Amino acid sequence: MLVLGDSLSAEYGLARGTGWVALLAQRMARDGLHAAVVNASISGETTSGGRARLPALLQAHHPTVVIIELGANDALRGLPLTMTEANLKAMVVDAQRAGAKVVVVGMAVPPNYGRRYADDFMALFGQVARAEHAALVPFLLHGVADVPDARALFQADGLHPRAEAHPRILANVWPVLRPLLR
Repeated sequence: MLVLGDSLSAEYGLARGTGWVALLAQRMARDGLHAAVVNASISGETTSGGRARLPALLQAHHPTVVIIELGANDALRGLPLTMTEANLKAMVVDAQRAGAKVVVVGMAVPPNYGRRYADDFMALFGQVARAEHAALVPFLLHGVADVPDARALFQADGLHPRAEAHPRILANVWPVLRPLLR
């Protein structure tokens, strides 16, 4: 399994082994699902960067499942949604052509980007997943960023969840991922 993500998956600001990807590897081992979990996530990664890196990662690791958790940094930089969508589609197609099942992980942006941009951004993950027949986690930070006391679940920067939030993040991914592991 390959996780291609940004700082949310790369354990930014966390002790190693406390992020959702590490918790996923532990969960799989506990459930007797013996598969290597390669975390190829990089803080600050955009969909363009992920798209450029993915072919070599597919060739090196031959994953049966690829989780694509990218797009947040595109939005933070105000990049065109058409570019983000095209990059996500290309990554899904490349991973599927390499024989992997794909999970697209959705994200949201803060409301200061404007309602239309925020709505269109969040919708594009589902559009890509449906168009390319990939699995979808609608919102990685559901139950973390959209709760009344959300601030307490984030590091001082207000962007990166604290270690306490990562089990909840895994709980968002696991029900979508689990059926693909059969």
